[in-house]
Amino acid sequence: MGANTSQVSDLSENPSLRTLVGTESVSENEPFWNQLISFTFISPANSGDSKILEEAVIPLAKTLIENNPRTGNFGALIKVFLSRTKELKISTECQDQLFIWQAHNALFIIRCLLKVFIREMSEEELHQQFSYQERATNSTGGGGEDLLEELMSNLVHLIVEVPLLDLTYSILFEAVTTLLVLFSYQLFQKDILHDGIIYQHIMKGRCLSLTSRLVKTLLYNFIRQEKCPPPATHIFQPQGEEGGVLYGLVSGVASGLWSVFTLGGSGTKVGVDQESNPLPLSNQSLLLLLVLANLTDGPDWPNPYRQAVTCFRNTQDTSPLPAEPPHGFQINFNSLYTALCEQQRSDQATLLLYTLLHQNANMRTYVLSRTDMDNLVMPILEILYHVEERNSHHVYMALIILLILTEDEAFNRSVHEVVLKNISWYSERTLTEISLGSLLILVVIRTIQFNMTRTRDKYLHTNCLAALANMSAQFRCLHQYAAQRIISLFALLSKKHNKVLEQATQSLRRREGDTTTLPDYAQDLSVIEEVIRMMLEIINSCLATSLHLNPNLVYALLYKRELFEQFRMHPSFQDIMQNLDTVIGFFSQRLEKAGSDLSVERVQEVIMKGAQALPKDRLKPSLALMLIHQVALPVAVVMAVGTDVYSLAVQESGEQPYWCVVAYWEEKTRVGRLYSVRESSLDIFYDLPQGNGFCLGQLCSDNKSQLVQMVRAKIGFGIQLTREADGVWVYNRSCYPIFVKSATLDNPESRALLVHKVFPGFSIKAFDLDKAASLRRPNDHEFTLQPRTGFTVQMSFVKGWGQCYTRQFIGSCPCWLEVIFNTR
Repeated sequence: MGANTSQVSDLSENPSLRTLVGTESVSENEPFWNQLISFTFISPANSGDSKILEEAVIPLAKTLIENNPRTGNFGALIKVFLSRTKELKISTECQDQLFIWQAHNALFIIRCLLKVFIREMSEEELHQQFSYQERATNSTGGGGEDLLEELMSNLVHLIVEVPLLDLTYSILFEAVTTLLVLFSYQLFQKDILHDGIIYQHIMKGRCLSLTSRLVKTLLYNFIRQEKCPPPATHIFQPQGEEGGVLYGLVSGVASGLWSVFTLGGSGTKVGVDQESNPLPLSNQSLLLLLVLANLTDGPDWPNPYRQAVTCFRNTQDTSPLPAEPPHGFQINFNSLYTALCEQQRSDQATLLLYTLLHQNANMRTYVLSRTDMDNLVMPILEILYHVEERNSHHVYMALIILLILTEDEAFNRSVHEVVLKNISWYSERTLTEISLGSLLILVVIRTIQFNMTRTRDKYLHTNCLAALANMSAQFRCLHQYAAQRIISLFALLSKKHNKVLEQATQSLRRREGDTTTLPDYAQDLSVIEEVIRMMLEIINSCLATSLHLNPNLVYALLYKRELFEQFRMHPSFQDIMQNLDTVIGFFSQRLEKAGSDLSVERVQEVIMKGAQALPKDRLKPSLALMLIHQVALPVAVVMAVGTDVYSLAVQESGEQPYWCVVAYWEEKTRVGRLYSVRESSLDIFYDLPQGNGFCLGQLCSDNKSQLVQMVRAKIGFGIQLTREADGVWVYNRSCYPIFVKSATLDNPESRALLVHKVFPGFSIKAFDLDKAASLRRPNDHEFTLQPRTGFTVQMSFVKGWGQCYTRQFIGSCPCWLEVIFNTR
């Protein structure tokens, strides 16, 4: 680097960098540092170039790790940066661009080195890298200052005190990103870092007094949605040879800033929205805010950043408080609400919305009081509508947000008063005019049907039905298509119930005298009947409270009345079928009296008059259906979302993406979080001493089944997943066989996939890249969690399933894995 333009290929031979990482100690007062941080760097324009940059930095960083204990040059670099941050605010006021530029370059170098340090060493070893400088220079006047804490404190001060301008955009972005890189230590740890040095500094150190200001600044960065400034806005103009160098630097940083940190290592194509609206500082500020707010409480102190997030108030709220909450502040709720409505396409913005609605009572009250709720609800519905394209965490959060909103009766009434026209993203049917409430019902029902046919996730079912149940007593003027879809969903459930019942009956007949274990049809029937009962409760609640306002639902009910016949005498539904029988019987009689061959308009007229004539005391109040209180996100989802936030933060700084995600199941229940795999190989085992990787023994499981506990004990060394050039191989390291099912292991024309047995010590190519490219259907599994496009491989420990085994479905296996490949 230095005063000349630098290319990625030049880094290893750059004399200034070689001096920095070399064996000679350089004092922070030497002119060398001005040369080092006065560089022009041509920023990478795509993810491939960013990856090359990171790979070029790694050998330099490793050399510095070896030499720094003797030279202390890393500590000297930190002090050079700190000396410049002390006057950064004044430099901004004086328009001292050169000073800001050099401070930015120093921090850029620090951040690149820290990324490698964190992956190569423990937190304690990193802390030592900061302290070597005093030893190398035999300094005794520093008073034992902690350079790591000094750096973190200065970064926080920089974020909250330096105003956001075109000339400060880059350094503010670097400050936020550097803090994220420091917090990324959690990615490499299985346990929560309560006692970590970085955790202690941010929670209890000098940063604590700036808690409310930091949270407020990060929120305003998110609200402002400032784009990366164009090169023309930077004030370094070519003036002679040196001026041209400076102008080249700033132009390069400005034009490539979004590419460097957002594309870096992500391996994904930039979307149209990102290209036309690059918001790197806004996005990184939001990620840092979420990381801080989700840090766990200490043994004897609460998380101050979560306190700040949960208690801030509206700037227009002037009412006195009996006691000022800790770390409280005020912010413009209208601006925050607008930003939240505009940014719901990103899952981190959805997580922020969930956090505020769930934990900040002031914000929840404000949101529910808005008269333009459609601006917030429509993006949430669009997330659920495109469930196939979204990751499961984004879908879960959107659904929980709906569940929180539907707890409010005023919200449930008001959504039916908002009329929408020409919903462009709803493609199943042209909706020229529909209420927001009816659209909400359509989207939730579509999500349920997708879950029934694809993901089969019980949490998703429960939350979708809970949202409909919360709304059901306030259904008003349902659109005819929404009413049809409610009854169609019941028809689908009825059909599924009959199919499982028939399978159970046939299985019993075929196995007379056979003592082998039967598939658990009773459990499947119980689950389906529970969902059917909930649907009946929803319909019953609407009829009991607002029948006269929903003629379209009565019409759909009468049109498909034969669906309900089989449940009239069913012991599980007799109590709830009384109102439905009353309504069907009452309106059927009126239609018979009206004559035969009635037109649709005439039927609707009879229903409207009959709704007014039906005595209300003939319908029993809906006692069983109470308002369903919100449920928090499942622990596994929260953990996975937290991991995703950290991952996004690091990926946007150049970290490599995950190539697959592993889910561990015990029978039909997923245990623990999703495990994202970035390295080329992964060990999956039961006990920690047997490897480094995904330890199943550390996951919390409530399963008391003796069979599950027996199989758990036999997992042992488990398996090894390895990504090779031709595909993904699975090596059985345990002492018992494993069973594998994959779309690339069989003839693509076969109607069903076979389950392959892999003996101990053997391996199998579970995923073939060449075959995968030619397959039309990625999966043929009967049970999968993720609504992802792409391929999955299922593996069971010890016990097999399928045509040759007593267990027909993998959900009946005691312990099994699902590997979901990232094809995006």
